[in-house]
Formats: sequence, C-alpha cells, structure tokens
Amino acid sequence: MTRRLTLLGKPGCHLCHEMRTVVERVVAGMDAALVEEDVRSDPGWRHYRLEIPVLLLDGAEIARHRVHEEELRRRLAAHGVGIISPS
Repeated sequence: MTRRLTLLGKPGCHLCHEMRTVVERVVAGMDAALVEEDVRSDPGWRHYRLEIPVLLLDGAEIARHRVHEEELRRRLAAHGVGIISPS
C-alpha cells in the first residue's frame, strides 16, 4: 500500500522548496507518494498557514518548517514506511 505524503506550502515559499527537495530524495524508492498542496486551498489547513512548510503522512503531521534527510527517514520508518522491494 502506497502511503501519501502531503507537503503543505504555497507558491514562492523557499522553505517549501527546500523541504520538497529533501522529501523527494528520501522517498525515492520508498512506498510513498508525494503530493504538494497550497495550504490556502483547504479551510481545514488554516491553522498551518503561518507554519509552512508542513509535511503530512496520510493526513497526520510528521514535520514542520525544516527536516533533515536522516531525521525524515527515521520518522517515516517509525510510521512503517519502507523501501519497495524489487520484483
């Protein structure tokens, strides 16, 4: 089952771009898909507007502002996101 990573941000946000770069490197080869969303597009994300970027795993927050690759790997592993086995 592919897990969904949602990166909440907005256009022109340099921290959002940095987090996207980290997430893309980490999830390459993992059973997870990255989706970017504008934090302003959903009223349910209103409380995150001044906190971007925010990374959600299946709707639950796992990172905010900045995260390093090793820390993100550790957090994803703790939530059961693993490497895709070659067929």
